[in-house]
Amino acid sequence: MKLLVADDHTLFRDGLATLLEAAGLQVIGQVGLGEAAVTAALALRPDVILVDMSMPDLSGLEALRRIRAAWPEAQVVVLTDAEDDTELLDVVDAGGRGYLSKNLNAEEFIRMLHGLERGEAAMTRQTTGRLLNALSHTQRRTTGHLTEREVELLRLIVEGCSNRHIAQVLQVSENTVKYHIKNILQKLAVQNRTEAATHAIRVGLVRTGATPG
Repeated sequence: MKLLVADDHTLFRDGLATLLEAAGLQVIGQVGLGEAAVTAALALRPDVILVDMSMPDLSGLEALRRIRAAWPEAQVVVLTDAEDDTELLDVVDAGGRGYLSKNLNAEEFIRMLHGLERGEAAMTRQTTGRLLNALSHTQRRTTGHLTEREVELLRLIVEGCSNRHIAQVLQVSENTVKYHIKNILQKLAVQNRTEAATHAIRVGLVRTGATPG
C-alpha cells in the first residue's frame, strides 16, 4: 500500500511515516500544508492519503473535497486531534474513507488502514456508532446531510449565480463547483438547480432576498 502523509507538525508526520514503513507500508510522499496535499495527491496517486484535519492554509476537510473533486476514486483518511460529530459527518459527506484519532494506538491504526484494502472504512467501532447516531439527527435528515460548503453553494444557486461566479466567490475551480452541485442534487433527491433552489427555500435551508451575481 502506497501512502501520502499530510500534516503540518513535522515531528508527528515523521513519526507517522516511520510507523507506517515499519508496518510494511510505503510512504511515497510527505507534505506539511493542505494545498501541497492536494497537489501531491493528484501527482503521485497514492493508494491512501492521510490528511490532518487542522492545517494552517487549508483544512483537511477542504483538501479532501478538492482531491475528491479532481479524483473521485481517491481514498482519503482524515486524522484529528479532537473527534467532533459535525466534523465526522462533513468528512463522510465529502467522501472521506476514514476518520481516525491521532490518539489511537499503533496496532489499531495500522489495522484500520489495512481495512481499506478490504473495502472497509477506516473508523473504529466507537466512531461508527457516533456516525450512526449523528446521521439520525433530525436537522441532518431535513438538509439532506449537506456540508456547510454545500449549503453556502446552494445559497448562491438560489441567488441565481452562474458556476463561474460561484467559483470566484468560493475561490475554487468551476469543476469543483460542478462536483458540489452534483452532490447537492443527489443528496436532496432533485433533478436540477431549479428544483434544488425551490427545495432549499421551502425547507428553510437558505433565505431569499440577495442579489444575483
